[in-house]
Amino acid sequence: MKPYIKIAETKTPEGESLELIEHDGTFMICSNGEQLMTSYSHGSEETLAELACSPFKPVNQPKILVGGLGMGYTLAAATRALPGKKVSFTCAELTSTIVEWNKNHLSHLNPGLLDDERVKVEIQPVQKLIRQSNGDYHAILLDVDNGPSAFHGKNNDNLYSIKGLREIQSALKGGGILAVWSARSDKAFTKTLKKAGFDVSENAVSAAHKGKKNRTHTIWLARKKSY
Repeated sequence: MKPYIKIAETKTPEGESLELIEHDGTFMICSNGEQLMTSYSHGSEETLAELACSPFKPVNQPKILVGGLGMGYTLAAATRALPGKKVSFTCAELTSTIVEWNKNHLSHLNPGLLDDERVKVEIQPVQKLIRQSNGDYHAILLDVDNGPSAFHGKNNDNLYSIKGLREIQSALKGGGILAVWSARSDKAFTKTLKKAGFDVSENAVSAAHKGKKNRTHTIWLARKKSY
């Protein structure tokens, strides 16, 4: 049996422990024994980006905000969904060491991603970038937790509140899309999105592109109304 090897460890700005682990060619980021993400199963993260970004292919200069770098799969899929040279991608990552892991240990997973001139990584909470926006994002992708009710940061819950969702609305252009990833369905969050004024669809998608495809994750697509 091949061993689990701890490659590196760090703490988030809030003091949460994170470990980068390799097992038989698969990489995992774990917190307190819980697997947060893996290089083996990332299909739903890629689907999140494809669903959120593809509608903006006809736009001349789409502006995309991604909350959470993780292992880079969401951001990489967004760059593939919008391959144009005039697209701008901003990724908010709270923990600087995660960026270093992507450069030093995980660069083979999404080659060239952080060298893409269209990509900018900001080491700060995605909420801050949302509040600083003047309604100029075409899509905002949130892949920062295991779901709206599974916070891995004590400040993340404001993202999913009525107040946080209305701040996101203000950061989006008319017709812009908020896309949220979750490990599970959450009917209460669907209602909250609608209450905040979005047109909403809740979608069950395959968790992985390989292996067991009967396991699903949830993606919400919430469109800001155009007036």
